[in-house]
Amino acid sequence: MDFFTSIIGSISDIVWSYILIAGLIGLGLYFSIRSNFVQFRYLGEMFRLLFDKASITADGKKGISSFQAFTISTASRVGTGNLAGVATAIAAGGPGAVFWMWLIALVGGASSFIESTLAQIYKVKDKDGFRGGPAYYMEKGLNARWMGILFAIIITFCFGLVFNSVQSNTISIAVNEAYGLNRTTIGLILAALTALIIFGGIKRIAQVTQIFVPVMAILYLLLAFFVLIKNIGLLPDMFVLIFESAFGLREVVSGGVGAAIMMGIKRGLFSNEAGMGSAPNAAATAGVSHPTKQGLIQTLGVFTDTLLICTATAFLIILSDQYTAGSDGIRLTQDALAYHVGDWASLFIAVAIFLFAFSSIIGNYYYGETNIEFIKNSRVSLFIYRLAVIGMVIFGAVVKLDVVWSLADLSMGIMAIINLIAITLLAPIALAALKDYRAQKKLGKDPVFYSNSIKGLKGIECWDEKPTEEKRESL
Repeated sequence: MDFFTSIIGSISDIVWSYILIAGLIGLGLYFSIRSNFVQFRYLGEMFRLLFDKASITADGKKGISSFQAFTISTASRVGTGNLAGVATAIAAGGPGAVFWMWLIALVGGASSFIESTLAQIYKVKDKDGFRGGPAYYMEKGLNARWMGILFAIIITFCFGLVFNSVQSNTISIAVNEAYGLNRTTIGLILAALTALIIFGGIKRIAQVTQIFVPVMAILYLLLAFFVLIKNIGLLPDMFVLIFESAFGLREVVSGGVGAAIMMGIKRGLFSNEAGMGSAPNAAATAGVSHPTKQGLIQTLGVFTDTLLICTATAFLIILSDQYTAGSDGIRLTQDALAYHVGDWASLFIAVAIFLFAFSSIIGNYYYGETNIEFIKNSRVSLFIYRLAVIGMVIFGAVVKLDVVWSLADLSMGIMAIINLIAITLLAPIALAALKDYRAQKKLGKDPVFYSNSIKGLKGIECWDEKPTEEKRESL
C-alpha cells in the first residue's frame, strides 16, 4: 500500500507542479479581467439573489431554488477540507499556506462564475426539474460528447468514491479520537445513514443540506469568533506571520515557500472547488430566470467556504501554535481547539466534522449521480453506483489518511484540467450572458434569459426563445 501511495503521490505532484497551479491562477486572473472582476463588483447582488424563489417549469413543477442549489454545492464544498484539509496544509506548508488558499479563492471566484453560468445555460430537464454540469456543456457547447463522458467518469470516481472516502476517513478519526468508538463500527453507521438519504433522490438531498449547512457553518463560525476575540491582541502578529511565511521571509517548515504554495492551492481547491467542475452540477439544478443569477450564487459559495470557514480553522490552528507539535489532519484541528477552549473541544469537533463531512458525502454523491445519467440513464448503473458509494464510505473509515488524500489530489487535478480547458473555450458565452444580465438590470428589470439572447447560441434545451414583435402581436 505504501508503494501505491508513493506512485500516486509522485504523479499528483507532477500534475500540480507543472500544470494546475499556473492554470488555476492564470485562468482565474483572465476570467476576472474579462468579467470586470464580477466576483467583487456583484457581491451585494449575490446575497440578494440567494433568496430568489424557484421558477415553475412549463409542466407545473417547482424547480430547486437558488438557496437549495447553493446549499447542495456548499454541502460538498464545506467538509473535511475546511477542518482537516486546512490543518494538513498548515502542518506541511506552514502558516503561509493560508495566503495561497485565500488567493485561489479570490481569483477562483471568477472561474466559478464562468462554469456555473455555463451549467445553467446548457442544463437539461429531468424528472426532478433540471440537471447539468461540465459534461453537459462539453457535449452541447463544444460538440464533444467524448470529452463529456471522460469528465463524467472522472468526477463520478473522484467525488462519489474517492472524496467520499476522504470524508468518512475524517469522520471516523474524529469520532474515534473523541469517543473511542471503533472505526469499522463508525464506517458501518455512516454507510447506513448515507444509504437512507441517497436512495431518496435530489429533492431529499436538497431538503437535508438546506438544514445541515447553515446550522453547522454558523455554530462553527461563532466558536471561531469567540476564540478570535479572546486572542485579539495576537492578531497583528498572526497576519505578519502568514504573509512572511507565504513568501519565504520566515521559514517555519522545511518545505519553505514551495510547500506553502503547493499545499495552500491544493487544499484551497479541494475545499472551495473553484474551477474544478463540481459545483456546476449543483448550479444546474436551480430554477432561475437567468443563468447569471446562479453563476453569482456559486461564486458566493467559494467565498463562504474559504474566506470564512477555512480561515476560521486556520486562525484557530495558528493562534494555538499546535501546528509545530507534529499533529496532522483533523487531530491537529482538535488539538488547536482544545488549546483554546478546553478538552471538550474534541467532542465538539467530532460533532462538527460529522455534520460537515456527512453533508459533503450527500453532495458528492449527487455529482456522481447526475454524471452517470449523462453517460446512460440506467437504473442498474445507478444502483451499482450507490452500492459503490456505500462501500467507499466504509473503506474510507478504516484506511490510512495518506492513501485517501493521495487519490483525492490526483483525481481532483485531472478533473480540473479537463474542466478548465472547456470553460476557457466557452467563456465568451458566459460573458455574453453576464452582459445581457447587466443590460437588463440597468433598465430596472428582473433579468430573464432566452435561448436567442446570445446570437448563434446552440444546443439549448431549457430556455424558451424570446418572442419577436410579430409573435407578440399575434398573441
